[in-house]
Amino acid sequence: MSMDELKLAVEGLSGGTNTVLFDDLSMPSYMVKVPKMLNSEILTSGGSAVTHPGFIVNGKEEAYEYVSKYINIVSRDRAYSLPFKDPAVNIDFDNALAKCRNKGKGWGLVAFSTWAAIALWSRKNGTMPHGNLHNGADPTATWEKGILTNATGGSYRTYTGSGPVTWNHDHSPLGICDMGGDVSEWFAGIRLYNGEIQVIPNANAMLASCDMSASSSEWKAILASDGSLVAPGTAGTLKYSEASNQIQTAAPTVKDAWQGGEYKSMAVASGVTIPELAKALILYPDEANGDYRGDFHGWNTSGERVGLCDSFWGSVAAGGAFYLGLYNPRSGASYNLGFRCAYSEEAKNA
Repeated sequence: MSMDELKLAVEGLSGGTNTVLFDDLSMPSYMVKVPKMLNSEILTSGGSAVTHPGFIVNGKEEAYEYVSKYINIVSRDRAYSLPFKDPAVNIDFDNALAKCRNKGKGWGLVAFSTWAAIALWSRKNGTMPHGNLHNGADPTATWEKGILTNATGGSYRTYTGSGPVTWNHDHSPLGICDMGGDVSEWFAGIRLYNGEIQVIPNANAMLASCDMSASSSEWKAILASDGSLVAPGTAGTLKYSEASNQIQTAAPTVKDAWQGGEYKSMAVASGVTIPELAKALILYPDEANGDYRGDFHGWNTSGERVGLCDSFWGSVAAGGAFYLGLYNPRSGASYNLGFRCAYSEEAKNA
């Protein structure tokens, strides 16, 4: 079968929801075609009928974002989304970003905003993904199992896409695989800096020109009053507490230690407003004490901490699609941390 025939077969069998995209070396990656969403369609507590920021690139709305169906492997210094592979791990943030951008214009590390939209969609539609949360199985879902890889060194990773369909974001064979466990994943466009939440606007992290270095001026903070994006350090921006599972506007004490707690139980400091953007970016639950499958948010208020999601095989009930870790420096790399690429037509044409 030729590569063109493979692409046509995947699109035909999936009704166009899955496809195969080719990079600058004409090598394939299996991708899920995720349609544009409105906040009002995916926020449980109600939201504005505006396009979710995960589908806006370079000021333009996109009808679709293409997201890796599988956690990626690395070959020829590029990221690939392929089934039944041992996920690439032991890679830091900047290298994960580079492996995605090396594929050519339009390719990038999945924007955190897009991941947030997919997580919210799954919850709204009753298909919160299960996954490898305990040594190859899901203890929260009658011990559903994937197929363990042959990795050594204490790893209990499973082969990409080897779990049941309930490990996919839509609980069908057509969904994004392994969103609820296996390995944590780096995401583009989200970080914490001395406790202040900072983002790259919309899904602009997909742009090849987007600078996500530690000193970049493209990072923006979020005003609590109305959700507008402002320069870091502006008064009244959203921050995470150094002492509790709380979001606030007061500057937290710099504390080099893990903080946080269960996502559904996150508190808000007295007098602080939580804007819609924070809920759309799963920085604060849009349904207080709702069912988020026990997922945690964790952070460290010392210096720069780059975001990762989807906790790993040892997180038991704490990790899943709504898990957000803001405690790793960008240089962090481990055998339980991987990534996945995405593709944007607007980024290609920018």
